[in-house]
Parts: sequence; structure tokens; C-alpha cells
Amino acid sequence: MLVAAALLMVTAGIAVQGNASVSGRAVAVATPVTTASATITAPSPTPDPPVTSSSPPASSARPTPVAAETALAGKIKPGATRTGPATFYASDGGGACSYDPGPDPLTVAMNWSDYEDSKACGAYIMVKAANGKSITVRVTNLCPAPCRVGQLDLSREAFAQLANPQAGEIPVTWTLVSPPLEKKISVRYKTGSSQYWCGIQAIDHRNPLARLEVQAGGQWKELPRKEYNYFLSENGAGCGGAMALTDIYGERLVVNPLPVKPNVTQPTNVQFAVR
Repeated sequence: MLVAAALLMVTAGIAVQGNASVSGRAVAVATPVTTASATITAPSPTPDPPVTSSSPPASSARPTPVAAETALAGKIKPGATRTGPATFYASDGGGACSYDPGPDPLTVAMNWSDYEDSKACGAYIMVKAANGKSITVRVTNLCPAPCRVGQLDLSREAFAQLANPQAGEIPVTWTLVSPPLEKKISVRYKTGSSQYWCGIQAIDHRNPLARLEVQAGGQWKELPRKEYNYFLSENGAGCGGAMALTDIYGERLVVNPLPVKPNVTQPTNVQFAVR
């Protein structure tokens, strides 16, 4: 179970006091609150022989529109408004989704239920406080139990745009959004990847990613997604080949072959449509 698999990691030098992400109790004291962030470590494969690839150094893709498939969405569904408490922690943008820490401070750790084995990773949600203030944040981390169902553990910077951090915890409503983005989707092969085994991650997708397929033997093969937000090809099928990314709305983008360069973020020229 993901709850058992998540490792609880508290930011060094920051005291944790009365936060629901840690204690499961509502904060009733007027003191700043920080919470724990989770990091999920993926297993490392046995080292493999070096990879040589004749794939082009850049990728190109053309969007292939398909009918919307509501079944592709996880618990976080388009058009559904959720309610829950919002807390905050000292986020650097990294965490259980295996994204690199980044300069964008507007991030959130999703509660363990709605994280749904990393299906929530990369999703953008709009959070609205009772005072009318709202902010859009990206899911980059997991808020493990006893974090409550519906709870959002915002970055301190994001929380501060909704309320004074002295409040500790506030009630909010939140919903999935599809924001305008200038950046395109990038792809990264996991450390240790080769033509014999590989993990593939998509980064900076506008809409939640529903599935990732690779082309192997002239056919498309869907890869299983792990809780640390990589899609794995255990036997190397499709590693270094073309891949297809499908969002929860059913839009499918095909990316031309990219060389297997472990832990290197490789850009594409595609992005999902605004919804």
C-alpha cells in the first residue's frame, strides 16, 4: 500500500507543531505550522551495458485527438469541486512525484487518498479560501496519513497568498484546472535506464497524465505507473523508441524516439490542449 511505502521526511531545522499532516489534529493555536513531506525512493536496477542509440537527438510529435474518456480520470476529476483543510510545509518543489526541486514556489503535497499512487502528480489545482482569495498550484508531493482525505499541504509561499501563516490551517475548496503554459512537455529516463530496463517520466504536462505507451515490435504497449511517478518497462521493450502520452481528457500525443539518457531531461515540442 502507498501509505506504507511512503517515507516521511521532515525538512531539517524546521519544527513541526500541531499540523494535520503530522498529527491528524486540527490546528487551534496561532503559531506558524510546517509539515512533513514525503519522498518515495524507487528501486535501482542492476547496472546494464552502455546504450548506443541511433535515435534523433530531438523529439517531434503531433497531437492525435481522440474522444474524451472520463474513465481515464482518477479521483481528481474535471469539474468536481472538493473541500478540505489546507496546511503548509517548507516545500522545495521536490518530493514523492520525483520532480527536481525548482524555482516555482506554488506547489502542493496531495493527501494520500487523492494522490492515488502518483496519478495526481503534475496536476494543477485552483485553491480558494473562505476570504475569496485563490491560487493555482501544481501537485509535486504526497501528504501521507494521517493527512486527511481532501487535505492540501501547500508550500508556505502558496499558503501565505491565501491567509496569514499564523492561522496554521484554513478551510478551502479546490478544483482541477488546465492553465495556460508556455513550457512544453519534457521526458526523462530514470537513473539506471538502458535498452534492457527503463523508467520513463513525463514532466510539465498541462493536464494530468493518464497513461504512457511505448512502441515495441510495431505495436503500442502501455507501461505501468509506479507510486514514485515513473512508468516502467521491466524487460526493456520500447526503451529508446517512440512514446505516446495521453491525458485524462483522452488527448494523445506521440513523441518521436529519444535516446536513453538516464537522468537527463529531454524537451519535446508538444503540450496538451487547454481545457
